[in-house]
Amino acid sequence: MSGLKVYGTGWCPDCRMVGKLLGEHRVPYTWIDVETDPRGLAFIEQVAGKQAVPVVALEDGTVLVQPSRDELARRLNLPAKARCRFADLVILGGGPAGLTAAIYAAREGLETLVLEKQAFGGQAAITESIENFPGFPDAVGGLELAGRLERQAKRFGVTLHFGAAQAIEGDGEYRIVRTDSGEEFCSWAVILATGSFYKRLGVPGEERFIGRGVHFCATCDGPFYEGQELAVVGGGNSAVEEGLFLTRFASKVTLLVRGGELKASRILVEKIRNHPKVQVRYRTAVEEFRGDGKFDGIRVRHLDTGAAEELAPGGVFVFIGMEPNTQFLKGAIDLDPWGFVRTGPNLESSLKGVFACGDVRAGSTKQVASAAGEGATAALMVREHLKGLV
Repeated sequence: MSGLKVYGTGWCPDCRMVGKLLGEHRVPYTWIDVETDPRGLAFIEQVAGKQAVPVVALEDGTVLVQPSRDELARRLNLPAKARCRFADLVILGGGPAGLTAAIYAAREGLETLVLEKQAFGGQAAITESIENFPGFPDAVGGLELAGRLERQAKRFGVTLHFGAAQAIEGDGEYRIVRTDSGEEFCSWAVILATGSFYKRLGVPGEERFIGRGVHFCATCDGPFYEGQELAVVGGGNSAVEEGLFLTRFASKVTLLVRGGELKASRILVEKIRNHPKVQVRYRTAVEEFRGDGKFDGIRVRHLDTGAAEELAPGGVFVFIGMEPNTQFLKGAIDLDPWGFVRTGPNLESSLKGVFACGDVRAGSTKQVASAAGEGATAALMVREHLKGLV
């Protein structure tokens, strides 16, 4: 336990100023909330003659009553330039999980910073329409939902910052995040909401038709294809499960499998083989998504014969796996064999004070509504973690 002690309250702006200064220089200290600690309250009344906060007790026995930032920095011999940028909570990832966590944390009074490497909104922002998000009976555009979340976070005072996390580590009670540009962020807690991305085929036309014929979520986009023929790419559990789900809407589902057999569970294999709406084509690879402005089909190749063929499904759903955005966490956080963050019941990772939510978390459902829910839960778990720290 640090010899430096700060006596204050959670609502006191000057107390937060002291915490921010110490955080910017990663100075360890012990926080005493005088509203819940009778001995702490008695101490400040003794040294200040009144209930004045903040009170800072230095390691040499000096007591500073309501010091200014400059006075405290001078007494602690702190350099003029901050060692790092400090916030109570740093959230990595600005998708629905990260932004929801930020909204909840900011409403709890935590200074919150969201670090996003590309664009706020995450995978949701590139989804043409989301029909299964609560509160939008007529569906909502992914870009619109992303914009609403971003505006709401800003309204509660969340700082939104662009940057790609490169490393994370602990320094006593502080958590340090470094970016690829050399920036360093320091906080009491970190929420990992970096999400994951659907693996893509990497063939011509795929990127051009994402959301307009090429999809990665049957639950989100399947209802748009009522009565049409669809194609599903993949042969694992996800491809088979989503293919079966799509039979609720499609007149026919063709499963395109690169290998010679399905790798899904036996039960799923039996279900799809016996389904009247499903055809499985093995040793078949998609080579191109075709269309002049509008998607109108795919070119496939039969791997055994080399013969090419053109198919004209209304849409194509690609399920060849997901890749979590956790490369920078290897060696610092416990990951499962697929690279997703392992967490306990309170969403905390193997590194104390670091939580995970949404698609990056092992066991998550990879749905936008559940990602938002996990974001809210993670923020509340951070609140519990911070009790006694700030």
